[in-house]
Amino acid sequence: MRIGLLTEGGYPYVSGDARLWCDRLVRGLAQHEFDVYALSRSQDQEDEGWIPLPRNVRRVRTAPLWMAEDDEVVLGRRARRRFTECFGELAAVLCGVPGAPSSGASGVAGGISKSASSTAGEISAGAPTSEADRFANALYGLAELAREEGGLRGALRSEAAVRTLERACRAPGAHRTAREARVPDLLTVAAHLERALRPLSLDWYEDDGLGAVDLCHAASGGPAALPGLLARHFTGVPLMVTEYGVRLRTHYLTAPDAPPPVRSLLAAFQGRLAAETYRRAEVVTAGNTHARRWQERCGAEREKLRTVYPGMDARPFAEVGESPDCADPDTLVWVGRVEPAKDLVSLLHAFAEVRKQSPRSRLRIVGAPAGPEGTAYLGHCRTLAAQLFPDEAEGPHAAGDNPVSFEETGGPELPAAVDAYASGAVTVLSSVVEGFPVGLVEAMLCGRATVSTDVGAVVEVIGGTGLVVPPRNPRALAEACVALLRDPERRARLGAAARARALELFTVEQNIEAFHSIYLEIVSRAPVRRALLDGAGEPLPFAVPAEAHVPVHWTAASPSLAARSGPGWAPSRPVRATAPLPAPEGAR
Repeated sequence: MRIGLLTEGGYPYVSGDARLWCDRLVRGLAQHEFDVYALSRSQDQEDEGWIPLPRNVRRVRTAPLWMAEDDEVVLGRRARRRFTECFGELAAVLCGVPGAPSSGASGVAGGISKSASSTAGEISAGAPTSEADRFANALYGLAELAREEGGLRGALRSEAAVRTLERACRAPGAHRTAREARVPDLLTVAAHLERALRPLSLDWYEDDGLGAVDLCHAASGGPAALPGLLARHFTGVPLMVTEYGVRLRTHYLTAPDAPPPVRSLLAAFQGRLAAETYRRAEVVTAGNTHARRWQERCGAEREKLRTVYPGMDARPFAEVGESPDCADPDTLVWVGRVEPAKDLVSLLHAFAEVRKQSPRSRLRIVGAPAGPEGTAYLGHCRTLAAQLFPDEAEGPHAAGDNPVSFEETGGPELPAAVDAYASGAVTVLSSVVEGFPVGLVEAMLCGRATVSTDVGAVVEVIGGTGLVVPPRNPRALAEACVALLRDPERRARLGAAARARALELFTVEQNIEAFHSIYLEIVSRAPVRRALLDGAGEPLPFAVPAEAHVPVHWTAASPSLAARSGPGWAPSRPVRATAPLPAPEGAR
């Protein structure tokens, strides 16, 4: 099987999202071939380079999302009109402008080709076109225009695009927040749309690109899934999407201070793109039930959804997990990135209550700050800890000691995260916002009892093997910590159950096996039909030997194939056999 792996800001780069699980997936499925299509997020990420790639990665193609390259494409009058119509319809959908009844024969004002319109589904004449179909028509219309003209980067950055967006915002029936958009808001939204739609101008969608793979697997939604949508539209390659964090939720969490028109229009775009991605994908996988509920709210059909938990490498935690008695029975440990969403302030106030009932207890906060905001938050937490816990000394001539320590891994005392978990009897998670709690799974693999706040996928991950309290409730957090500190037998039982659960559900092996099963299901259910024609244009019998389906490498070069999605023979750009096919000489 040949898989097109689509990433954004991650694999195969050294830094970024989804790097670890993509690398483990590719290495775990060494019997299959991977073509990697990666979108980079910054110059620094590209300068850092790639991680070492295994032999089954046949090709890597990259494109920058952080830089707007000029394609030097000058659109003619007819192409400019098509662009204005398609982009205007896309903007109208985002602004909530009602659509006109469909004529049944054309797309947006005649500007969208029949193939793009049919991709969104057959619509009867005179029937109102749904917003999902309107968005799809506009998106694929822009994609076809970009393919014909060689790119749309200049057009998407043009003044005409901003004016088209403004007309949609001022149109009758537009949402109130869209009508309130001012020029700075319009420029911001247009810049975001141009960045998100840059994959439209890539040359990845030909028969020798994504059209040559058996399956496209997008490692996230948003821009990473857009090449998969276009590959499906142009060549019929089935699409699978994996999300460990839903893009629309991320937008709400990361842009709380943006002006209302900007937030509304970009949220509408993220939601429409997610709905179209889920509608066209054969299978959509989520990393947990929390993300799966977001996918359902964004339009994913329940029959297409699968839950595939992230896979953790259990080997580094094996020694600590099998010897739980090495921990300090009076120490609480927190491990993670220092940022406001982790709510360390509540944890410090909770620990003040813990100290009143357990004076010998200590708290180790292990983690590095996340960006400038995290650095400022860490300074605030240090100041609060100094106020809540003045340095204590055993006598007038002894040095004082604070029961709260702020540390980072990588030093002599804590070389790795596993050493941090090993140092404490109870691991605490105090977050107010959380996706999939990786640190919690690491603590479970170490056989540690846990106290966590009820956010994100925490309850799903814990599954009864730890204590869960409401977020932003220092008193409840303190009571749960004291209960475990005072009961070593209960700690041991919960720690053993947590380790067993983590080994059963959250290992690399189960993650790879789950994805492999889904790959086989998709290819068996929606195979890419390939036809090989002879010199006369007739189907060539037995053109592809049966050995071609065996997942090994052959020394003989395989012929080029024409890809299409439906049954029958390829009607456009067939591949003609000019010479007998060479027989395989053997495996490499």
